Amino acid sequence: MSFGTAEYKERIRKTKERMASKGIEVLLITDPANMNYLSGYDGWSFYVHQMLVIISDEDQPIWIGRGQDANGAKVTTWLYHENIIPYPDDYVQSDTKHPMDFVADIVKQIGQDKRSIGVEMENYYFTAKCYEQLKKGLPNASFQDATLLVNWVRNVKSNLEIEYMKRAAIIVEKAMMDGIGLINEGVRECDVAAKIFHSQITGTEEFGGDYPAIMPLLPSGEKTSTPHLTWTDERYKRGDTVILELAGCYKRYHSPLARTVNIGQPSEKVKALSEVVVEGLNTCLDMIKPGIACEEIEETWRKSIKKSGIIKESRLGYAMGLNYPPDWGEHTASIRKGDKTILQPNMTFHLIPGIWLDQYGFEASESFRVTETGCETFASLPRHLFIKDGVLTKN
Repeated sequence: MSFGTAEYKERIRKTKERMASKGIEVLLITDPANMNYLSGYDGWSFYVHQMLVIISDEDQPIWIGRGQDANGAKVTTWLYHENIIPYPDDYVQSDTKHPMDFVADIVKQIGQDKRSIGVEMENYYFTAKCYEQLKKGLPNASFQDATLLVNWVRNVKSNLEIEYMKRAAIIVEKAMMDGIGLINEGVRECDVAAKIFHSQITGTEEFGGDYPAIMPLLPSGEKTSTPHLTWTDERYKRGDTVILELAGCYKRYHSPLARTVNIGQPSEKVKALSEVVVEGLNTCLDMIKPGIACEEIEETWRKSIKKSGIIKESRLGYAMGLNYPPDWGEHTASIRKGDKTILQPNMTFHLIPGIWLDQYGFEASESFRVTETGCETFASLPRHLFIKDGVLTKN
């Protein structure tokens, strides 16, 4: 387990408080990050249906999953073995059976089928079929949408969680510099990606890395006009701008980071854009502190870039930390206009004021935690536009 039993029990307690406030007596969790957060379960099994059941008047959760993954639950969780319930393999990708039929039967067997049941409706891992089968199998239950209930419990990190994110930051610094170091004219994009992967997984001599929830994003040239492209087997050309957005990951906790490099001297447009973004990023980091709302950070950014004439339509950042593919974001607070979430110490965010124009773009981002008096970034790399002309230009 990544944490002691006492920390898991405290997380369960806070989750039950939220359940009670919403009138939920049984919570069915399918989000693997929430499952990990409350039980410790950590396996690449989220491609099949699995469930963590939290019952308001029971001390321990119940894990329900594929039979061949049950021993993984015994190895990675703090649960009693009798609370780990496997379903037979003929439920997997079957036309006649569904794992939620099995879950419904278990809920009935333990006498929880007439209660108020919360499910994570807006979730990558909870399908329309899941919901239909649960309603069919539990006709006497009342269902509520419990999307993000556990996610909001996760919003304020413990000190040990922060330590894991600091380790992830050390990994991402190394991976970022290894990637930037290899980028140059004639180098294949896929070789840079491979170098980054190697750094992300090997980590340091003191601690290794985990697989990140998002693959390295490496748009180059005109493709820097959009953020979410990975890599090809094409070779970089002189004059290319390359964006690197990636994360270190340690025990499923992430520290994302973005930087931009130019092969040869950048165009005046790219250079000017980099200065606007970095100035805005620095201005925001300087004003972040407990007690302010997320939207105040975005307002500071808007004021900073106003003189440039540039407008950023997308959000400026988001809460992040523990997660599994396909996203390291926690889907709770966003740094954008209208988000009135109040910052508290040990909240953690990815502040990514990237700008993507029609034919070029620039990113420089920081992951940070809110401290008692301000904020601190997890990584500590220069934020300027990196310039490669045989060797990395140092400012």
